[in-house]
Amino acid sequence: MITSRNASVVLTPKSQFTDQDQQAVNALRFMSIDMIERAHSGHPGSPLGMAPLAYTLWEKFMHFAPNDPQWLNRDRFVLSGGHCSALLYSLLHFNGFDLSIADIKAFRQLGSLTPGHPEYRLTPGVDASTGPLGQGFAMAVGMAMAERHLALQYNKPGYPIIDHFTYSIVGDGDLMEGVASEAMALAGKNRLGRLIVLYDSNDVSLDGPLNLSCSENIGERFMAAHWDYQLVTDGSDLDAIARAISRAQKTAQPSLIEIKTTIGYNSPDEGTSKVHGSPLGAANLAVTRENYGWDYQPFEYPDDVYRQFAQYVFGKEKHYNEWRGLFADYQREFPEEAEQLTSQRLDIRDLTNHHESGDQVSTRVANSEAMQDLAKRNPQLWGGSADLFSSNKTLLKNYDTFKPANYGGRNIYFGVREFAMAAITNGINLHGGSLAYCSTFMVFSDYLKAAIRLAALQQIPSVFILTHDSLAVGEDGPTHEPVEQLAMLRTIPNVQVFRPADVNETVAVWQTIAKTTDRPSVIIASRQGLPVLDETVGALGERGAYVVADAHKPQGIIMASGSELSLALAARERLAKQHGIKVRVVSMVSLERFNQQPAAYREQVLPDHLRTRLAVEMASPVMWRQYVGLDGDVIGVDQFGQSGDGPTIAAQHGFTVDSIVEHFLALNREEDKK
Repeated sequence: MITSRNASVVLTPKSQFTDQDQQAVNALRFMSIDMIERAHSGHPGSPLGMAPLAYTLWEKFMHFAPNDPQWLNRDRFVLSGGHCSALLYSLLHFNGFDLSIADIKAFRQLGSLTPGHPEYRLTPGVDASTGPLGQGFAMAVGMAMAERHLALQYNKPGYPIIDHFTYSIVGDGDLMEGVASEAMALAGKNRLGRLIVLYDSNDVSLDGPLNLSCSENIGERFMAAHWDYQLVTDGSDLDAIARAISRAQKTAQPSLIEIKTTIGYNSPDEGTSKVHGSPLGAANLAVTRENYGWDYQPFEYPDDVYRQFAQYVFGKEKHYNEWRGLFADYQREFPEEAEQLTSQRLDIRDLTNHHESGDQVSTRVANSEAMQDLAKRNPQLWGGSADLFSSNKTLLKNYDTFKPANYGGRNIYFGVREFAMAAITNGINLHGGSLAYCSTFMVFSDYLKAAIRLAALQQIPSVFILTHDSLAVGEDGPTHEPVEQLAMLRTIPNVQVFRPADVNETVAVWQTIAKTTDRPSVIIASRQGLPVLDETVGALGERGAYVVADAHKPQGIIMASGSELSLALAARERLAKQHGIKVRVVSMVSLERFNQQPAAYREQVLPDHLRTRLAVEMASPVMWRQYVGLDGDVIGVDQFGQSGDGPTIAAQHGFTVDSIVEHFLALNREEDKK
């Protein structure tokens, strides 16, 4: 039975499924538990309970193309509970994606295409890497936002080239996570009517019955956030599930379909946490086969099953081929728009420096100006802030707000929802066709970290803009003064972190980001004004670090990033004039990009024979040890800040020209003693 959000409405079943459909559902179940048993690892409970709802969704409703897994207008699917990956791989195999029985048998083995949790870019047909619960839900919200946004921007009369749905399957654990609540609220606010979430509601979590930790009414919670809600009381009723999805496709709100299932359905330990995260075992597996009347050996599936799936895939091919013809005509009629849709690179021809040397300009303002330049030529650039547009300066001026009245708006008001903001941004970029950014204070990158990590893992070019970057925040005090965050961000693999020193370096950073398609970028920007430097003209942002000021036969090196570069240059000048010491200054815009440069370039910038080295940065010093060596030193911050005047606090921690000179002289004396 299915009930709508109006409990008095009961829809009468009308069968559209056959015995062959039920056999195909069971094939999904047994392929899933066969691969888990072979791997001696995995989560069999969910596939046994979820197979009917997943089958109904994929075969009866979803549009996809197994031979073109990245098709722009495919329906997006996010398995938010990524621990149920065995079921997803079974769906992909039976639906003709490039995933063989050999791949299925290699489930959870090193180097296989079927890892323990789904990985985007690795397995054909996987639209998002999931497993960290809740993030998949939020990424699906981002995909749905991207669909609405691109449809309004790029569809033309007679050319509905973007008109797909976004589907996600979530579990109890997903909906416990705060990121899901944040994303749920934003989706409801923006009436994302082409977002349909199927909730595998089995009342069991890893530690036992759900009521150990939860007592809320999920339906009322979602309806309060302006979602459409339906309840399917029997998770084995394919017809009821199909009617619910069909109804959800017609609503103007995002939809949650709660489907009551039994974890480990028809296995000896059904309905308990025992089947959540461990293989069934030989004895229980034998009983389960008997309960289903499944007389086939492991990894043996009747030809009728493959034919059943193939007939559904054949039906989807017509839709795909019609779209391809439509898009070919669209490319001829609208070549510029088609190019924008199929490339995430930015046109940087309007990117300029708006200031003269000596001007005082914060890098948050410099970043804003660069973004305004980019926005003119790049309608695919859009994004938002966690209720900090006025502080981050990331609003795209002269462009509208993304909202139900205008999904083409390019400014997203995420509200104070940092985690969901970052995960939604990832979902937008996973969708393709545009490039999304998001922004907040740098100290709140702690809230974003899990999403930044997932962006890096998925190799997507999300842009995270973090302002108010140091102790110089001042009066707001230690809760708002980042110390350890910069080091944390730099330790995440496949992330490029930029901390530009002025307007010139900020422009260079965006020139580099414009070419980046395989990793996220983090821009660290100051609140306080910084001098526009002559020395940074033509900055080598792509190299990560470069010699910003040099001398004939320098006696040492001072390295700095961001606001400290101007201090390093002033210290260099004083060391030369007052002490006759010649120093090279290196701007370290991005440690990650510098470390990726050829050894010859790194030696050119930081010659091994120059052992007197001082690094200066208003953050944890830990990442600089790799450059200064045992003979060098770092002026950094290894304690929390204070509330007070920013320059005074910075001076107390040694960020003055006098302090830098004294530190360098001390290092130079030690070197002379050797």
